[in-house]
Amino acid sequence: MLNDKSILITGGTGSFGHKFVEMVLERYRPHRLIVYSRDELKQSEMQAHQDFQSPSLRFFLGDVRDQDRLFLAMRGVDYVVHAAALKQVPAAEYNPHEFIKTNVNGATNVVEAAIRAGVQKVVALSTDKAVNPVNLYGATKLCSDKVFIAANSYAGGGGTTYSVVRYGNVVGSRGSVVPLFAKQRESGKLTITNPDMTRFLITLEQGVDFVLQSLENMVGGELFVPKIPACSVSDIAEVLAPDCEWETIGLRPGEKMHEVLIPADEARNILEFEDHFVIQPIQSFWGNKIGILGGVTCSEGFLFASNVNCHSLNEAELKVLLKDFLPQSST
Repeated sequence: MLNDKSILITGGTGSFGHKFVEMVLERYRPHRLIVYSRDELKQSEMQAHQDFQSPSLRFFLGDVRDQDRLFLAMRGVDYVVHAAALKQVPAAEYNPHEFIKTNVNGATNVVEAAIRAGVQKVVALSTDKAVNPVNLYGATKLCSDKVFIAANSYAGGGGTTYSVVRYGNVVGSRGSVVPLFAKQRESGKLTITNPDMTRFLITLEQGVDFVLQSLENMVGGELFVPKIPACSVSDIAEVLAPDCEWETIGLRPGEKMHEVLIPADEARNILEFEDHFVIQPIQSFWGNKIGILGGVTCSEGFLFASNVNCHSLNEAELKVLLKDFLPQSST
């Protein structure tokens, strides 16, 4: 699908961006693969890395807050993956204006620049925190999701199409609990918010795979949700640091006990497939084509959360998923 195509990824120097670029270069022969981000140091470090020595790779400095710069970067681009975001929950509470500028206004800029540049498809990355948000970060990502879904009405019948991908915690991503526990293991003591808290887990590679699959299958207006497993925080602690003591510190502001990827309120709009769900748009005034994908409707009140209707990882499965972070005695 990506052979001889031009692809741009915003936030391309982040955790997801690194893995996305690496996997695309391994699997395809793109005409151009453009890394769009605002950090010149991260770009120079990425550019120097042996995994990113490809003649098709381009590095484009710019901020998603700047629509004109986005338009310049998108000229001649076929597909856009929008991964740029500010995402630290505590920082959002203290700096709400900055998060709105990047996560909400930035989403609008990506939408409008893509239409102006004649991009074929845009996939935006979302988060479980956008579902019934209890913190500002989640609220900005909910707004972003709505912007991208509604954008299909602007593009018309044959213009740019937009879809969203939503999934849970990425194993090992910056700020997540897995590298935190692996580091705290050295001191012999873990700080745990609540042992019964549950979280979805997905690897970076699985996340990129799902985005590529969604990019290929999308017709515009879908919100794709993968069927991914979950476990409790205590399960993670026991696998990563079996000999450590725990200090329970309670939920931090903006945290939930359980993650929700599909709320019961949206059950009537859900189509279920073998390995994922599709949330159909509430409004289909631009000509909803999602029905051609197939799928099975879900029952009224269906909920997909890290403690309901999902596979719970056992110890062996969790060890496979967390293999890069296990203590030496377990590897």
